[in-house]
Amino acid sequence: MGRILALDFGTKRTGIAVTDELQLIASGLTTVNTKELLAFLKDYFTKESVELILLGEPKRLNNVASDVEVDIAKFRESLEKITTIPIERIDERFTSKMAAQSMLDGGLKKKKRKNKALLDEISATIILQSYLYR
Repeated sequence: MGRILALDFGTKRTGIAVTDELQLIASGLTTVNTKELLAFLKDYFTKESVELILLGEPKRLNNVASDVEVDIAKFRESLEKITTIPIERIDERFTSKMAAQSMLDGGLKKKKRKNKALLDEISATIILQSYLYR
């Protein structure tokens, strides 16, 4: 079995989370500058077996796609040019709020909670965990 990789895509940074090879545990991997994301993923795919990519689908409360969806569509096109790994979209509403709350509940100091890269990585982990719970 290969890993499942989840992306919390952002215009500046993208949080990345992966499962173990048995697809039981979701763990934050890293946060990457979005401009460097394709190169990072290309390298990662040569080192690790990934069988599915989950790409967060940001929607507003009224179920309308958010403004970043245009950038996500362009990114997906580019990603499909470098890999044949299937890509699924998954609703990512409230993941940033849930990530911020988990940081607070986890007792992280205010300085660490302001780390947006960590927030993005935790958001990707929540996206991945919600997929595993389906």
